[in-house]
Amino acid sequence: MITAAIKQTGRYVELMGKTFSKPDNWKMFWRQLPKEMEKLGVNSIGIIVLISVFIGAIMTMQTILNTENPMLPRYSTGLVLRDTLLLEFSSSIMSLLLAGKVGSNIASEIGTMRITEQIDALDVMGINSANYLILPKIIGLVLFMPALVIFSVFCGMFGGVGIAYFTDLITMSDFLYGIQYAFIPFYLTYSLIKSLFFGFIIASISAFYGYYAFGGALDVGRASTNAVVNSSVLILLINIILTKLLLT
Repeated sequence: MITAAIKQTGRYVELMGKTFSKPDNWKMFWRQLPKEMEKLGVNSIGIIVLISVFIGAIMTMQTILNTENPMLPRYSTGLVLRDTLLLEFSSSIMSLLLAGKVGSNIASEIGTMRITEQIDALDVMGINSANYLILPKIIGLVLFMPALVIFSVFCGMFGGVGIAYFTDLITMSDFLYGIQYAFIPFYLTYSLIKSLFFGFIIASISAFYGYYAFGGALDVGRASTNAVVNSSVLILLINIILTKLLLT
């Protein structure tokens, strides 16, 4: 098992070396980059917004209903929601969701190209297939991940505002005061830094499993599943490491 893990790690490093070499055609790279940003990033905004709004609303209700204590100020609900979104949900949890949506998309797309011999055709023509197919995906997702995190944070807070506006669980003034209270700007920086690492993990790991998918349709499905699982595990591991390095 350890030998297999070392072998897989070596193949991944080798693939990344080919991926981050100088593009054969810069014009084609700059043409592909915005397309990948749209496909992987822009097309994910809808699900990010929907989930973040509902999570923000649910977290606000749960915090209010489960912290009924006269010693606890009412504005603490907004503070808890803000820090939870910034520190974990909008970066880590949303990245796990994107590993399922974006990661499976990348792995299945590249895996299908592998089993239909399109990648082999690129190699025969002397094109660096790893660089041509994978680099725009990695750069596109890494560049767009901070925007998705910011979208998630604001949409989560909007969900909390909805609870304050449409219910009598908390006043709007208490909620907004909590959102602003004792704000630490580095929390946002911390969240954006994590998103860059997570974007790289999702795109590169998914591309790796798709690139080395051999066989038929079942093998592409297996590669997609492996991409999602291993991306999620690495995201959780890197999350612990970054939290230790940046917040302690």
